[in-house]
Amino acid sequence: MELGQRLSVCALLTLCATWSANGGNILVWYTEGSHWINMKPVLERLIDRGHQVTVLVPSASMFMNTSEPSRFRYEPFDVAVSMKDMEEFLEEFLHFSMYEIDKMSYLQIYIRFMDLMKTDLQYTLKFLDGVLKSETIMRNLKDGKYDLLLADPIYPGSDLAAEILGIPLVFSLRFSFANNWERHCGQLPAPPSFVPAAMSKLTDKMDFSERVWNFLFYILQDILLNNFYWNELDTYYSEVKGTPTSACELMSRADIWLIRTYWDFDFPRPFLPNFKYIGGIHCRPAKPLPEDMEEFVQTSGDAGIVVFTLGSMIKNITTEKANMIASALAQIPQKVLWRYSGEKPETLGANTKIYNWIPQNDLLGHPKTRAFITHGGTNGIYEAIYHGVPMVGIPMFADQPENIVFMKAKGAAVYMDLNSMTTEDLRDAIHTVINDKSYKENAMRLSGINRDRPISALDEAIFWIEFTMRNNGAKHLRVQAHELTWYQYHSLDVLAFLLAVVLLLTFLFIKTCGFCFRRCCGRKGKTKRKAE
Repeated sequence: MELGQRLSVCALLTLCATWSANGGNILVWYTEGSHWINMKPVLERLIDRGHQVTVLVPSASMFMNTSEPSRFRYEPFDVAVSMKDMEEFLEEFLHFSMYEIDKMSYLQIYIRFMDLMKTDLQYTLKFLDGVLKSETIMRNLKDGKYDLLLADPIYPGSDLAAEILGIPLVFSLRFSFANNWERHCGQLPAPPSFVPAAMSKLTDKMDFSERVWNFLFYILQDILLNNFYWNELDTYYSEVKGTPTSACELMSRADIWLIRTYWDFDFPRPFLPNFKYIGGIHCRPAKPLPEDMEEFVQTSGDAGIVVFTLGSMIKNITTEKANMIASALAQIPQKVLWRYSGEKPETLGANTKIYNWIPQNDLLGHPKTRAFITHGGTNGIYEAIYHGVPMVGIPMFADQPENIVFMKAKGAAVYMDLNSMTTEDLRDAIHTVINDKSYKENAMRLSGINRDRPISALDEAIFWIEFTMRNNGAKHLRVQAHELTWYQYHSLDVLAFLLAVVLLLTFLFIKTCGFCFRRCCGRKGKTKRKAE
């Protein structure tokens, strides 16, 4: 090896050693489902950049598998909840969301939803017990000397753990109920006149009745969360800390909020310096398909293919619904790749092939893909946006209806209701998004917006995580609104003062005019009497 080559190799090794030495020690709060799928690319990139990553993993987890080979370290902890309990609760929640809710009155929905949420919160607190009330786990976390805690607040407690450990906190989230966390804890402005409440199924273009509903939706959700969610967490946090503690106040101390949407997906709205919109962090170019799958795709000819999945959690679709869907798919000229784990439908057409798993991103990026039938999960929608694929949405629960409403408003999707749609409805919807060129054009327009950024979404997320570590937090980006009371925030005390001044001046003016009038009139009366 020549001297120049040797010097180059030495310089490279030196840089690598420095890079690793300067790497941070990052703790990751446990999460689940699509939230975990979305977070993994961030963790992989952090490791690529020389950071050490440790992930808290509960003993009952459906997606976080500590037995799988991984580049990050796991910190397992025990919880008093079994996998069977988790699966039964998920099945119950999905059945309610998919089949029961349309047959209930608003009061019945509220009662049933509250019952489910109470069960969920009970499980949540048991998960928290496994970390915060475990001397072994907390000792390990304190000994770990972590530089930062990264968390999706869908599972609470990360803010309390960060407070106890004395380390900066970065949130990564899609949204909260009616944007409650962001508005009240993060102080993110959300005028109800044009910012739709999460899960309200409204857009930023609202008529008067919709603005009334949006305003009431914010209030009703806040009342629900304050009397149910926050009260329970406040009690738990106070018990752990030994002093009265507000969970929302601890959440407000998060240094950076990474919001997993962007302006290709979301509607324009006010935001703060510590809120960063990083929608599509998991998106990437398509890889080659497995050989057998590629062969099936190539048999589609010019008609192309349709990709169909209702997500990894949907396994309880009824036989009747499956047959209805299969019948609709059989009537389109495209070949269909359907991720489906139930019993094979009797009406399944020759053009449709069922898979237990599909490489969704790679299929959406395939040049023969014409449409995407989706349940409306944020991850899947962003992959469709990234690759410019129009959608037929069949939402199930949570943010999925809202996601499809957003895509419909942007002209890239057709909204379908699982419980009311017919074979003809689904068939026609697929024909529409494929044959009406505006859907493809709008999907490509959103794809252009998604890709046209100074840096990629993933690189931006990594930058702000590393920024927080470099500066031991990002409190300089935290607005003073956190220190104000609600009446100070809305300047009600200032308005009251100004109103009082105006009333006082008005009172003095009236009194002065009255006094002058009496003096003037009284003097004229005396002069007149003297003249007589």
